[in-house]
Amino acid sequence: MAVSIKQTSDVAAVITVTLAPADYLPQVEKEIKNYQKRANIPGFRKGHAPLGLIKKQVGTSVKVEEINRAVVNALFSYIDEEKLDILGSPIPVENEKEYDFATEENFEFSYDVALAPKLEIKLTKRDKLAYYRIAATKQMEDEQIQRMLESAGKQVDVESVEDNDVVYGRMLQLENGEAKEGGIEAEKALILPRYAKNDAEKAKLIGAKVGDTLTIEPFALYEGDAANIATLLSIEKEAVPALDGVSFSYQIHKISRHVPAEMNEEFFAQAFGEASDVRTEEALRANIRESFAEQFATESDYKFTCDLRALLLKKAGKVAYDEALLKRIFIARNKDVKEDELDRDLPKILDDITFDRIKAQMLEAAGVKIEEEDVKKFALVVAKNQFAMYGMTSVPDDVLAGYAENMLKDNRTKENLVDRVADSKLAAIAKEKVAVEEKEVSPEEFNALMSEGAAA
Repeated sequence: MAVSIKQTSDVAAVITVTLAPADYLPQVEKEIKNYQKRANIPGFRKGHAPLGLIKKQVGTSVKVEEINRAVVNALFSYIDEEKLDILGSPIPVENEKEYDFATEENFEFSYDVALAPKLEIKLTKRDKLAYYRIAATKQMEDEQIQRMLESAGKQVDVESVEDNDVVYGRMLQLENGEAKEGGIEAEKALILPRYAKNDAEKAKLIGAKVGDTLTIEPFALYEGDAANIATLLSIEKEAVPALDGVSFSYQIHKISRHVPAEMNEEFFAQAFGEASDVRTEEALRANIRESFAEQFATESDYKFTCDLRALLLKKAGKVAYDEALLKRIFIARNKDVKEDELDRDLPKILDDITFDRIKAQMLEAAGVKIEEEDVKKFALVVAKNQFAMYGMTSVPDDVLAGYAENMLKDNRTKENLVDRVADSKLAAIAKEKVAVEEKEVSPEEFNALMSEGAAA
């Protein structure tokens, strides 16, 4: 077997693998004999069919399979041994010769390979980048405190209905102002006024008291929403249209209201644990600011990485690629892609490739590797930030670990986390090499900066 390479440009080459019978026949004979042992052919005992019959039945297919295996092994072994830096996977050359595998014995297969361009990007203190540190506003602190108090609140029974209450009662279908014989009756009819869609019907509920009996049109209350009406009356959705204009009596049995917790010792113990020293509003606000700082740090780092990417791509300038070859490789790997869409997206794809190459080179030059532990730690940060968005700032470590572990089970999510860890390490390297100016901004100002970057 012989493997050779011919470089057709700085960024493309053709690798040719040549096979003679000695390169594949021994393995073909071995596989045919293995097949003979397993073959169950009518007229012969299992494993005792004549070898000639086996060759006639499967000889060519086994030969093709073994030739393909030998070629692929030789191709990728050559790439590894020669330390070729390629983009994507090798792809058969266009108009490759077709063989009659049943009769021919000598073969030659050629593959186009896209070579990674040589990139030498240097960062110096003459390069300037801003690092935007996001400061939480007092309004954000207030809103977070309110979310925490709401989360720690409880349901209490009240006497009169307000917008956010839950109302329980008995719903009875009426006819001419009286209970309809055989009509619909719902003993446990639950209404949430805030989800009512008709203002006139909702107004009947607001201010009503426990023991009151109201006259309500469920169809109007939810403007014909079959799912809500069917749930309210415990009926099938198909029966809902017939209730247009039909009145029901609604006797209120109970009114429940969610009341936020008070900022007291019980709240602090529930939110932060008995051992925590957060026991005052001042300490709570300090804790919230710290939590926001952790949450915003990932966004600040992301913005810094975006700006760093733009700087590195600018320094790289116009990078040469064999675009036609890369398109063939991409289409071969993604059968559903449309060529016009690929043409549209190609500039961004090439920028992504360039940045990934620069990133890999800079990480390698710094001796930095992405370890599994790095990804797990970053997943914990992401998990903590996601809980914090809902006012949950003191989630137990085992819950965070379980949430992070579940994220890592999804391959796409894990790939994204690995990439973000690599970006974070790249940013750390860059901060040592360039001049960094820290700027404190509000969340609104930061969002505006991100929007400007996205539009650029």
